[in-house]
Amino acid sequence: MANIKFFTGENVPLEMHKVRIVQKLNLPTVEERKEAIEKAGFNTFLLQNKDVFMDMLTDSGVNAMSDRQQASMFIADDSYAGSATFTRLEDKVREIFGMKYFLPAHQGRACENILAEVFVKPGNVIPMNFHFTTPKAHITRLGGRVEELVIDEGLKITSDHPFKGNFDTDKLRKLIVEEGADNIPFIRIEAGTNLIGGQPFSLENAREVCAIAKEFCIPTVLDASLLQDNLYFIKTREESCKNMSIKEITEELSSLMDIIYFSARKLGFGRGGGICIRSTENFMKMRELIPLFEGFLTYGGMSVREMEAIVVGLDETMDMDIISQGPIFIKYMSDELQKHGIPVVTPAGGLGCHINAADFVPHIPQTQYPAGALAAALYIAGGIRGMERGTLSEQRNPDGTEQLSSMELVRLALPRRVFTLSQVKYAVDRIVWLYKNRDLIEGLRFVDEPETLRFFIGQLEPVSDWTKKLTKKFREDFGDSL
Repeated sequence: MANIKFFTGENVPLEMHKVRIVQKLNLPTVEERKEAIEKAGFNTFLLQNKDVFMDMLTDSGVNAMSDRQQASMFIADDSYAGSATFTRLEDKVREIFGMKYFLPAHQGRACENILAEVFVKPGNVIPMNFHFTTPKAHITRLGGRVEELVIDEGLKITSDHPFKGNFDTDKLRKLIVEEGADNIPFIRIEAGTNLIGGQPFSLENAREVCAIAKEFCIPTVLDASLLQDNLYFIKTREESCKNMSIKEITEELSSLMDIIYFSARKLGFGRGGGICIRSTENFMKMRELIPLFEGFLTYGGMSVREMEAIVVGLDETMDMDIISQGPIFIKYMSDELQKHGIPVVTPAGGLGCHINAADFVPHIPQTQYPAGALAAALYIAGGIRGMERGTLSEQRNPDGTEQLSSMELVRLALPRRVFTLSQVKYAVDRIVWLYKNRDLIEGLRFVDEPETLRFFIGQLEPVSDWTKKLTKKFREDFGDSL
């Protein structure tokens, strides 16, 4: 693979940075971890950070900033209007994505709210390669419907397909003919399909999707929040792109789209977001909602210091040495787990290592949230906070029945430039121990279930006293340590 560096002789990933600021970590005892997850209602989102040893919940807003990003924050212009900081950000976004207009917002889901408010009407259908929780919630809140049209290979846990996030273009064309183009306000393409293991789409597939969209005069919207990983995979897996630079790939991909939005909590290693818009008509539709929901047009709910950091971060996103770090460490972790027979999503994607909870704890029915139970068990076993990406992350059907997820995954995110290789090895070690004792893990049930985005704030309880048994087994095996 071009420009990817490893230690000589072994497939060991090499950090392309040095650590200059550190944050002390705390590893509570197993008994303290059991108590903490109970207080959190067995929801890893509700754990206190002081009780977490390795925070692998997400890469959103927790990536380490570079020295250049930190330095840039000192030149921020605090002006409410006419800020030079906003001008620098707007210029950088135009340079990278090639679109005339840019609207700032405080993060990705704020962008999704603006897009849904402007475009989605009751009865509308929005095709996606795969849904993500927050855009789906905004769309269904306004009476729209999401149709997932990822290729069949995308829903296979184990595969060697390099682009499992590709749209099925035959299904897309069929849907447009059946529903009518007028009932489809836009086609959403997600870079690095989050809920199926951070799987990328190819540049060729994006060309095909956008050609169909253009044929039927339907706008295309790219969720670029995980674009950096997708760019890496296009560069390394797509033969026709191996001699293209990351910036050239970005320019061609962007030229296909009508609208691009992103969470800078992921893309650009910052804290914020924004919407890039090609047409004046679409810009005018969305512009007035920014002051209403976000803030003035020159900050959109972000601090100017964050905006300066995003300017530098977007530049760093065009550097292969920087964007390769996430995927190569994720692949290393996935490969190590596979050596011990632990089921993971293959090929390794972006964002994090994804454990297949359905095969890890096959005895737990989906209605008892196996991925949620496994995430809780992993915290007890190692103080490692992961995220459930399965049925718990879905929303119930209108009749109150469960919408069973097509996959039951535990996502172990690897925030960029945060963890060392020894910490990754520690996580592998604790997962291996848990796999050997997986029969002790049982399911969960809700005790407080919100109607919307329940995985964020809902609380659960075990269906039995399995956490007590798991804690006891851990103490027996590890003695007084850990």
